[in-house]
Amino acid sequence: MKICIATGTRAEYGLLKPLIDQIMLTAKYELQLLVTGAHLSPEFGLTYRLIEEDGLKINAKVEMLLSSDTSEGIVKSMGLGMIGFADALKNLQPDLIFILGDRYEMLALASAAVIFKIPIAHLHGGEITEGAYDDAIRHSITKMSTLHFTSTEEYRQRVIQMGEQPEMVFNVGAIGLDNIINLPLLTKEALAESLNVSFKKYNYLVTFHPETLSEQSVVLQFEILLDVINKDKDGFFIFTHANADTDGRVINKMIDAFVAQNPGKAVAFTTMGQLRYLSAMKYATGVIGNSSSGIIESASFKVPTVNIGDRQKGRIYGENVINVGVNKEEIERAFVKIKDEQYLLGLREIRNPYGIGNTSKEIMTILQKIDGFLPRNKTFYNIENEHAS
Repeated sequence: MKICIATGTRAEYGLLKPLIDQIMLTAKYELQLLVTGAHLSPEFGLTYRLIEEDGLKINAKVEMLLSSDTSEGIVKSMGLGMIGFADALKNLQPDLIFILGDRYEMLALASAAVIFKIPIAHLHGGEITEGAYDDAIRHSITKMSTLHFTSTEEYRQRVIQMGEQPEMVFNVGAIGLDNIINLPLLTKEALAESLNVSFKKYNYLVTFHPETLSEQSVVLQFEILLDVINKDKDGFFIFTHANADTDGRVINKMIDAFVAQNPGKAVAFTTMGQLRYLSAMKYATGVIGNSSSGIIESASFKVPTVNIGDRQKGRIYGENVINVGVNKEEIERAFVKIKDEQYLLGLREIRNPYGIGNTSKEIMTILQKIDGFLPRNKTFYNIENEHAS
């Protein structure tokens, strides 16, 4: 059975790496890697090379990313992707494609796979992020997929609510937690050396992506956060660049300008990789911004997250997440709260609502039980409405 794993960003690859490893350990499966998007872009670091450095063979490369993050540029990138995926799928002819989440690159791939009658296994379906067009993309991929691996039981029920057959929808937890239990995370000293930084008393991990459905200017939104950060005299800030969504490059230019003006206070990385990113999260005073990692992974470290704006609105939150608006006063109050000893004491016993890890092994167990039986023709699962007349 040929199983294709698709990846378009370094972060995505990092999340999928435990699953890739599990597939390679199973003799009955042949791994195929399809690499696209930011992996092949010099602007985003040509991160496909990191996959090759891991000793993995890339079976197909599909270039699609234009050097533009306008709506027109992204739609044109999707069009290029569709053309490239047609050639890749014709050559690879996989029996199953794994697609993670809600990236527009993956929407293009899923659309192509449906036409090629190739079953899709979708990871992290059923989730809600009301502030970004990722939400519509995620649900669209769900409807094109045959097999579903959700991160919570609530999300499993939502996928079923969308008409997917219950016997093909599995709650396996968040795949990102596998790296937390499997990777030998760096010591704080080794992390500082690897990042070439000197930590302070308070250290923050900051990731801010465009809120793509907001009417408010992304420049104005990010300026509000930078203003709060600029006034924090005791903190050190590790920025990771925004992704290649609409206006992502605008944020990245603002990050780079802020770092250049504040040496010793802030540092920025296009990508950090899972090892350094999770190590930084482990030692962080708080995770700041609107990234899903601040919602999903941070609870495993019992580290506070200041979740800003509506980009992640609708997700299940752990008790460590403080939701604030894009508002200077609210963000400042949250910065005070995450340093409060009494508040931190209350986080010691929290549980991560997204599980404890071992997701990849559970996925492989389910795959082997299914044993290749994936219906080509989907039927809609109707939930009886008890209020229907």
